[in-house]
Parts: sequence; structure tokens; C-alpha cells
Amino acid sequence: MMAGVHHLGLDGVLEITPKRFGDARGFFSETYNFDEFSAAGIALNFVQDNHSYSAAKGVLRGLHYQLAPFAQDKLLRVLRGAIFDVAVDIRRSSPNFGKWVALEISAEKGNQIFVPKGFAHGFVTLTADVEVLYKVSDFYSTEYDRAIRFDDADIGIDWPKIGDFQLSDKDLKAPLLRNAEVFE
Repeated sequence: MMAGVHHLGLDGVLEITPKRFGDARGFFSETYNFDEFSAAGIALNFVQDNHSYSAAKGVLRGLHYQLAPFAQDKLLRVLRGAIFDVAVDIRRSSPNFGKWVALEISAEKGNQIFVPKGFAHGFVTLTADVEVLYKVSDFYSTEYDRAIRFDDADIGIDWPKIGDFQLSDKDLKAPLLRNAEVFE
């Protein structure tokens, strides 16, 4: 059961906050229900769940996406810790091309983000020992997997000031948006 759906300002990027039912033992939350999501305009068949763990504060993952025919919609939530999550519109035909939105997602808040196809996605951990779980609408494909530099000045993401970021080699070598293969 969804408590709320909040539009984040770019086509289809949503914050979703499921209801929590709690007592002295803890809580219960239904984080995904096809009928509820369909009623909110997200009628997708998710085909894969991904789970990432980041040991340290400042681990930055992204900006990632997959091109068609393996483009992915993502529904992401944090199981432990907190992240600063970013979605960037990478559809050249969009009036919002290169624009970004961000949201703090945490296990404590229980909120989620929905990132549709046509957006690059990334996050940085705000705490240590962060676990992120996300559903995707298509399978992973090495051939169609892409990335864009997290610090591209043309995008201008205002990342939190938390010291040096820890990045993978793939993310350090990612091209700038102007040189990236993106959606039309």
C-alpha cells in the first residue's frame, strides 16, 4: 500500500513512500504491489532484482543506464543506511535534456525512487554500510550498459560535500554527456 507518490519535477521520476505498519516489535511495509503501482501509472513487469552493498560513506555509483533494446526502468530503495540519489534526463529530444533531480533515500524514511527509461541514475552513500535494492524492467546487458561522468560540468550535479568519493574504474573513465551515446 502506497502512502504517497511525489513527482520530482522530471517526466516520470517519482518518490514513492509505502505505508508502514509498526508496533513495539518493528514494522511491516509492502514495498511493491503491481495493482497499486499500476493505479499510480507504473504498470511494469520487473524482471530482475539487484542488491548492492557499499561499505563506506562516500561510495559513488553512477551515472549508469542501458540503451534499447535493454533500457531499464528502476525502482530503488535503501535497506540499510542512506544515499543521495540522482536521475539525469538523457533523452536528446526532451526539453529537460541534461537536467537532474536528486532525493535522499534512507532505510529510516522507507522512501523509494522510480527512475524511468531515458534517465541515467547514480547515488552516493551518506553513511557507511549501505544496502540498496532495486528492481529493473529489463535484464542486465553488458553490450548496452553505459555510463556518464558523475562530475560533468554541463550537468552540474550538486553532490553532497562529504569528502573524497570512492568510484569504480568504469565510473572514473565514463564519458561526458556531450560524448555519450544516449536516447533520442
